[in-house]
Amino acid sequence: MIFFDVTKSTKSRHASGLMRVNRRLRDELGDAIQLVEWGKWDPSSVTKEDWYFCTEIFDIEKRVGFAEFLQNPACRTAAMFPDAIPLKFPEITWPHSVARHPSYMHALSYFDHVFGISEEVENDLLGFWKWQGNRSSTSTSVLPLGADFDGSKRSTARAVPPDPILVCVGIVEPRKNQSFLLEVAESLWERGVKFELHIVGRVNPHFGRTVVERISSMQKRFPQLQFHEAASDDVFSILLERARAVVFPTIAEGCGLPVLEALWRGLPCVCSDLPVLLENTQAGGCLCLETNNRSEWETGLTQILAEDKMWRDLANQAATRELTTWADSAAEVRRQLS
Repeated sequence: MIFFDVTKSTKSRHASGLMRVNRRLRDELGDAIQLVEWGKWDPSSVTKEDWYFCTEIFDIEKRVGFAEFLQNPACRTAAMFPDAIPLKFPEITWPHSVARHPSYMHALSYFDHVFGISEEVENDLLGFWKWQGNRSSTSTSVLPLGADFDGSKRSTARAVPPDPILVCVGIVEPRKNQSFLLEVAESLWERGVKFELHIVGRVNPHFGRTVVERISSMQKRFPQLQFHEAASDDVFSILLERARAVVFPTIAEGCGLPVLEALWRGLPCVCSDLPVLLENTQAGGCLCLETNNRSEWETGLTQILAEDKMWRDLANQAATRELTTWADSAAEVRRQLS
């Protein structure tokens, strides 16, 4: 049996990427798992053949008895590691996340197996352990994440290019780089390029307000800019059905789920050329542009909006390339935890 930790996800009010990953893996693992919450679960009831599996970022200091459990577990233990962003970009990360992350990453070295959600993430964790002088016996592997978040059937290639509508999805904060996208969009609108830009995502209360203020200010001059802070799944689906492309100018990711989900819907994605994103974009369907290179982004967005042949080529690649499903992800978990 796999005892699947849902300590935080049962209480979370936000559909963050990590919470969504937790939910989709739970759905696909089905009868192979039993849901548990730390503090309500009795780990002494397990056997050496069982697994405890945690996909959540935990604060080891706040989980009573957790450190002792990891050092002398009654069963085998596995975890999923999403990213080292709080250490790599502390200036744009929640302070409590920055403070918590080193002890969290160190605690992962006590697990029997850790899944990184990308090769870069796995290498970041191994590099951190090496820097610490930690000679962990923990095995690691990459867990490819699924593209079919909502369980929908994969979209086929569209015959007719959609209207010039761009959608940017992600929590509103400096890391997702919406401010840079706004600069690019403003320049294009001032030059007469006709398109709508829809920004979708909840606001980071610590870092996101200045971005929202910029959006509000620009909307007075550019009504084609729309902000959807609390978009329902239905509203988001309608936006993607109308969209010509998804834009993702992020400066740091663990995997980049919006890219995968755009490809699943047969939508081209214009995104930053981060190494972690290139792991999923090189097989086609994406236009990767140099991070924060304004000239390159202005040219790239103009092309995706105006050049139908380019759009068709990318859309066809997106609709036909091989993509991991959440069933595949769950099968890999079961294989590793066999």
